Amino acid sequence: MRLADFNAAPATDAAKLLRPCLDIPRWIDEIVRARPFGSLSALTSFAAAAAPDLSVDELDGALAHHPRIGERAAGASTEAGLSRQEQSGLDGSEDTAEQIAAGNRAYEEKFGRVFLVRAAGRSAEDILASLQERLGHTSEEELPVIAGQLREIALLRLDGTVTP
Repeated sequence: MRLADFNAAPATDAAKLLRPCLDIPRWIDEIVRARPFGSLSALTSFAAAAAPDLSVDELDGALAHHPRIGERAAGASTEAGLSRQEQSGLDGSEDTAEQIAAGNRAYEEKFGRVFLVRAAGRSAEDILASLQERLGHTSEEELPVIAGQLREIALLRLDGTVTP
């Protein structure tokens, strides 16, 4: 959707467009209420700072829409298509894929949620290294990392969703 159309769209349509980027209602509402944006960079800058202190419930709600790293999202939804595209670089070796799967299980056991990392433009080996590093975090250290990764993913998706 063009930025001018996003700016002029009814609030419900603008919110629907943003939901696949980051399905956190407070983040979506802040962006929709701040329209109109004079440029795509103004929209992106605002989106990067919207809803600055995401709660654990908001993070967990957003994570519910993300498949495990290394697993291809099923379905025809916009989010599933974006996830498949973002994880296209995960075609590493079978050994790396097995290590990521084991790391996913260890992460979920430790933190009680799916491991999330911006996969777009990253190799399987790079993602595995990030997963292994983050397994060393405490829950308190990991929460801001999750929030940061969600924002990175949201901004990449937003950039591909709203055009100048």
